[in-house]
Amino acid sequence: MPTYMTQPGSDLPPWRLLLRLRTRQWVLLALLDQHRHLGRAAAAMNISQPAATKLLQQLEETFAVPLFTRVARGMTPTPYGEALVRHARWVLTDFGAVCEEVEALRSGLSGALRVGSVPGAVPELLAPTLVAYQKKHERVAVSVVVDTSDVMLRQLARGEVDLMLGRLTEDHSAEAFDCVPLLGEPQVVVVRKAHPLFKRKSLTLRELVDWPWLLQPPGSPQRGRFEAALREAGIQQRLRITETASPIAMTALLEHSDMAAVMPASQAAHYARLGVLRVLPVKLPIRVPPIYLITRRAHSLSPAAAEFVALLRPAAA
Repeated sequence: MPTYMTQPGSDLPPWRLLLRLRTRQWVLLALLDQHRHLGRAAAAMNISQPAATKLLQQLEETFAVPLFTRVARGMTPTPYGEALVRHARWVLTDFGAVCEEVEALRSGLSGALRVGSVPGAVPELLAPTLVAYQKKHERVAVSVVVDTSDVMLRQLARGEVDLMLGRLTEDHSAEAFDCVPLLGEPQVVVVRKAHPLFKRKSLTLRELVDWPWLLQPPGSPQRGRFEAALREAGIQQRLRITETASPIAMTALLEHSDMAAVMPASQAAHYARLGVLRVLPVKLPIRVPPIYLITRRAHSLSPAAAEFVALLRPAAA
């Protein structure tokens, strides 16, 4: 068992405490959290279990707190361990991003940009800004991930994207992120362009509940606000719902069925221009916050990401 110091590093600045730590210890923390078993974490690192035990003991002695507790089938992190595991994941993810950027530079590109976005931000914000960005920075390797805000926030927190266009959700602390409002717009109901509902002279939300719906998964901000709007309207009827967060799946299903879906007005206008979908003439009582540019507060942007942000804000204005 390790002997814990009473006040770990109380007389040391953080950088001196950091000198006591080894890269292998950060890797071990991340693998222990993944496998929750010391033997399997050691095997993943290609080291012996006694060596892994020694690395963990040294970590616990450095911070003077227990980091993991043994349970019936392995190990589980203590609150102290969870804090260090979270930082270990950041270290490894950030290092992975550095490796990607170095590889991009080595292959003749000038950096890498990883953008996360909700579908509603694509037509008016992401697409025009990214086109302008790539004309100006042709040698930057760009990757784009599109999903719901709750999914994108988890990826941003882990450092899997440099920035995101979306909204904060209730289960993510605003203290961890910097948020700049970019685009506010209403939500609308869309269907295929030859839908039978267009034969009616007027429509209300209550009249739509008998039709099948295509909605984002539970936990997404849009789904929660839509269900709240139904409750406020006194609609208790259970809907026939198909769930998807994929824009392409949503569009294809709408084209080939009588389903209805909710989407931002700019996204609906994009599909209307393509002759795929139409907006139903019904007022949707959903109040949504604007789409934000969201970045991690404790991490500075790479030069490639900073250039994208510089183009994004004027485009939003």
